[in-house]
Amino acid sequence: MFPYLPHTEEEIAEMLTTIGVSSIDELFSDIPEAMRLKGSINIPQGISEYEVFRHLHELSEKNITDKVSFLGCGSYDHIVPSTVKHIMGRSEFYTSYTPYQAEISQGILQSIFEYQSLICELTSMDVSNASLYDGHTAASEAAVMALNMVRKSDTILFSETIHPATKQVLKTYFLGTDIKLKEIGQSDGTTSLKYLKENLTPQVAGVIVQSPNFFGYIEDYTGFADAIHDNKSLFVISSNPISLGVLKSQGEWGADIAIGDTQPLGLPQYFGGPTVGYIAAREKCLRKMPGRISGQTVDTDGDRAFVLTLQAREQHIKRERATSNICSNQALAALANAVYLSTVGKEGFQEVSRQNLQKAHYLFERLTGELSLKPLYERPFFNEFSLVLDRKASQVITEMENENILGGVALDRFFSKDFDNVMAVAVTEKRTREELDKYVETLKRILK
Repeated sequence: MFPYLPHTEEEIAEMLTTIGVSSIDELFSDIPEAMRLKGSINIPQGISEYEVFRHLHELSEKNITDKVSFLGCGSYDHIVPSTVKHIMGRSEFYTSYTPYQAEISQGILQSIFEYQSLICELTSMDVSNASLYDGHTAASEAAVMALNMVRKSDTILFSETIHPATKQVLKTYFLGTDIKLKEIGQSDGTTSLKYLKENLTPQVAGVIVQSPNFFGYIEDYTGFADAIHDNKSLFVISSNPISLGVLKSQGEWGADIAIGDTQPLGLPQYFGGPTVGYIAAREKCLRKMPGRISGQTVDTDGDRAFVLTLQAREQHIKRERATSNICSNQALAALANAVYLSTVGKEGFQEVSRQNLQKAHYLFERLTGELSLKPLYERPFFNEFSLVLDRKASQVITEMENENILGGVALDRFFSKDFDNVMAVAVTEKRTREELDKYVETLKRILK
């Protein structure tokens, strides 16, 4: 490494004279001598551009990219149309940081407006914001919305079947506050309406559930909206957006706020991120939405134009009036979502959703039929299911990886030892019949 200083010695001397100090070191005189760095930093010396390229290439080859993936639990291996990468690579999009008004000429505000509109269509909601970090953050922001809307409330209920990471983020988000977080128990793999009703009190601001849930099961929310609304609370549903091509949307279930993670909509798994959290809501929640909303209007000539509106971040308005301190809206990743949905179209989206459903059930039926594996619960599922093995799941997954198959996720990493033998398996439209059949034969051989 070598320092890059654009100024000449003469320019540095002139600046020091102007501000009245004799040296650059004098600028740091307030730092105690004992805390100052002695000598140079212990990092390698600089190398040429070609050597850097070779080194980075060697590091990249350590990444596992050639295995067939059945990983899920929130991040999935879907087909990404080439249009997504092409449009994301345009400089006016990937060099833009955030949608301040100055970026109006770059198309950023329009792309966000289109993203918001598409999310509203998927969720059957009235308004969507400009996106969040991920689905777990979206859950926390939805909880804040509920607390801000329900007077004299201090409690958030969440289902036992939501993603463990969502629970963790909720607890971290409200750490050190007077807000109470309470878990609703599950019954046979899905949220219990009986347990929900037992926990509804006047202090409950909102109820957060997830379908398909963390185990992959589709939940039936019949009666949930009525019970929650009778209690003057808000109903929040998290959903895998791909599932909305064949399953009831959050709005159709009577939810007030729809949340989730848009990673399945045109974003590769990227070894864990980045991704986007979506949040959409009824119009009554509009002024409590976090972050920014991009709106459509007309300019002085009557032409279509886009502007930022309802900017509820604390850097835009008085801190005490802010609804959130979201520091990024994931604009580039949200653009990928919009391009993906526009590319596949309505019928294509429904086809993707159907293929996820059908291929997952094909694999499930072969595994439970030919290998006599038992599901964790006998419940309907979308594109992911949980199986009970006769061996430790993590060991089986390791052996499958040696066969170039990422066989699933061992659930003991999230829960107690009771889940040592439980494996979650996800199947997307990307998996071929040959890959599914190979999965069955490989697992059959390993479990002998």
